[in-house]
Amino acid sequence: MAKPPETKTKSLIKNPYFLLAAVLLVFALGFDGWMYAANRQPMAADRPDIPKVKSAELAASSTPVLDIAAYNKKILEIANEPALATSSASSTASLSAAGKSLTAAVPLWPVKTVYPNAGALLPFNRIVAYYGNLYSKNMGVLGEYPEDEMLARLSSEVSKWQAADPATPVIPALHYIAVVAQAGPGKTGKYISRMPDSEIDKVLAMAGKIHGLVFLDVQVGQSSVEAEVPLLEKYLKLPNVHLGIDPEFAMDNGRRPGTVIGTLDASDINFAANYLAQIAKANNLPPKILVVHRFTQGMVTNYQKITPLPEVQIVMDMDGFGSPAKKISTYKSFIYREPVQFTGFKLFYKNDTARGGMMTPDQILKLTPIPVYIQYQ
Repeated sequence: MAKPPETKTKSLIKNPYFLLAAVLLVFALGFDGWMYAANRQPMAADRPDIPKVKSAELAASSTPVLDIAAYNKKILEIANEPALATSSASSTASLSAAGKSLTAAVPLWPVKTVYPNAGALLPFNRIVAYYGNLYSKNMGVLGEYPEDEMLARLSSEVSKWQAADPATPVIPALHYIAVVAQAGPGKTGKYISRMPDSEIDKVLAMAGKIHGLVFLDVQVGQSSVEAEVPLLEKYLKLPNVHLGIDPEFAMDNGRRPGTVIGTLDASDINFAANYLAQIAKANNLPPKILVVHRFTQGMVTNYQKITPLPEVQIVMDMDGFGSPAKKISTYKSFIYREPVQFTGFKLFYKNDTARGGMMTPDQILKLTPIPVYIQYQ
């Protein structure tokens, strides 16, 4: 059999000049590698003079922070105080001058209070919510229409608000009455009915379809904020779930809900705010929003003692129906004159329309301060 020809590689290996070149190359590479190892600076992990950074510290260093300049600018914008708008003072200086006292020299808005933690929705956004309960067509638009129609109607309102104020993004929300005041004592003996988890879950699913928020509203009846709010904790731990409390049906006088207008004190509101703050801190959540309904003087007592927190943004929601003139008067009397932090405005499709017409976004945007939370019932 004929011997196969030698390959080019075998021929090179037998070449003495190739072997010499290979030896010199290996030596050179080894020498360079030894010089690198001898002269390199140790990496941070090797150097005792460089502090070791733990993973938790690395995470903290990347935590978002509040844009204070943007916050100040927006908070002055929604204050809608002509004196502040024409002032030559800086935003920060103007904010530091604002307070809760009723004096002619100091504007009531914006309120002097804490800055929120990063991730705060307000005042950078406006929330437009549908209110009600799935068991009743009479308690609000949320339960009045089939789901798809209701969500389409809400989307239409969101679009109207976005067109009226293009500079402020609008977030849709469902404001669901999770604890409903009752005319009778019921199973609890507290004149309330707590909605089952299955109903709350339905609302969460609806909100998910529109990338919206959920507000769980509490009418405490003859119970209390301290007793009812903690029962909703598993939902309040969710980042898109917030809280509403309604003084109208808080019967600390032993009366039946609906027979007189109820009341909550600053201590009740502060309990709810502190409870939300604990949830936000424990679960590393952005600030929660607490909506407090109000349309009379007596519904909220000791408003000066209500304390917003970095973890909780408080909205005082003007919750009365009537003609535009009456609603504006109520807003000026109990929301403007008793400032807390942010304001809301409630609109009633039926009751407002029957009493002179429902106010438009353009009309509401002229209020002082400008509401950042809008609720439709």
